[in-house]
Amino acid sequence: MEVKLLGVTPNPERMPALAAKLTHSSASVDELEKSSEKELSSILGHVMNLGHTSVIEHTCFTFGISDVSRSLTHQLVRHRIASYAQQSQRYVNLKEPVFVTPPSIAKDASMKQAYEETMKGIWDQYNRLLSLGIPAEDARYVLPNAACTNIIVTMNARSLLNFFELRCCLHAQWEIRTLANKMLQLVKKEAPTIFSKAGPSCKTKGFCPENNPSCKWYPK
Repeated sequence: MEVKLLGVTPNPERMPALAAKLTHSSASVDELEKSSEKELSSILGHVMNLGHTSVIEHTCFTFGISDVSRSLTHQLVRHRIASYAQQSQRYVNLKEPVFVTPPSIAKDASMKQAYEETMKGIWDQYNRLLSLGIPAEDARYVLPNAACTNIIVTMNARSLLNFFELRCCLHAQWEIRTLANKMLQLVKKEAPTIFSKAGPSCKTKGFCPENNPSCKWYPK
């Protein structure tokens, strides 16, 4: 898995701070723009502590995500306040077997061998269908959830906070949890105030949505 931050709103923390100040000011936009960085930083920290996160929707992040499974992207696109562009299995040549192996399988040599043999068999049949003239858009029906894909994702900061609460959780599926943690590390560097407390609900809000006291992160 590779995750890159391809783009971010310029001055990612200044824009939400200006928006927050505007809501409680009679000043014009031109006057607001003259606000000092120190004042805006204080305002942003204050509204984040209050949980008034609508203003951070003015900041967006775009990620380039490579070599993840279709299983992961099926989960990812459930986060609806986002924009997606995914590698097409209809137009991209997928003749070579490239797939994700879950750690639970990779740790056992016999399981790993059986898994890889299964993947090879799937791709053999995929290529056979193509050689028989079956269109790629139909041949792809035999490809597994493990097949690798690439995707570009844009989310605003508020949606990302929600994404991290759900997907950094230890109950989240391992692959998308890995992705979420990588994304979190990237955005923290760009907007440390916005994401200073970002993470799973047990860390950010002090409760476990799964209500599972056996979890090592369960709030005490």
